[in-house]
Amino acid sequence: MTLGRDSLSSRIAHELLAIGAVSLSPDDPYTWASGLKSPVYCDNRLIMGYPGIRLLVTSAFADIMGEKQIACDVIAGTATAGIPHAAWLAHHMDLPMVYVRGAVKSHGKGKQVEGVLFPGQRVVVVEDLISTGMSSTAVVAPLEAAGAVVSAILAIFTYGLKRADEAFKSIEIPLYTLTSFQDLIEAAAQSERVSESGLASLESWHADPEAWSDQFTDFTG
Repeated sequence: MTLGRDSLSSRIAHELLAIGAVSLSPDDPYTWASGLKSPVYCDNRLIMGYPGIRLLVTSAFADIMGEKQIACDVIAGTATAGIPHAAWLAHHMDLPMVYVRGAVKSHGKGKQVEGVLFPGQRVVVVEDLISTGMSSTAVVAPLEAAGAVVSAILAIFTYGLKRADEAFKSIEIPLYTLTSFQDLIEAAAQSERVSESGLASLESWHADPEAWSDQFTDFTG
């Protein structure tokens, strides 16, 4: 049975919570690489250990491409967390795959896009999650420099932050995600994984991550 989009996003949110791919800690927040403190940490690499969830994610990506009629000749994974999901999707759709390094390789041929990619080919980028959107949108330039046309970016999860919305508007490439921060906190509430005060804290962070992070830093510092 095919799930509706809302049911699917809710199911994936529940699955991510169940396997610990998403952790919620409003009272003892995580620190992102940017230094921002967050009550949410997402590690979709854990999906690699769960074949059923891998298949669910892969099929959902393929369904989006069909529903949206996204033109695609090559699937591209972002290094490193997007690579396995790109590989499973490329295999599922019988398409070639490449991956994009975070920076130009410092030795050998000095490539940033690895694999076989020809000028004019239409590429769909696969990412594991969207936070600020900076790393996801950064892969567009090297792909275009290689002559490719980026049709869309797919991701498993998005925090839904305004900063990311602005980043994607600037490149004018559509983003499609399987589940979101809102789906996540609804799933957390339903499964009683976080208290009411914790949910309020999560909502506060989402509304203004920088202010929430600053207040917590001031409180703990």
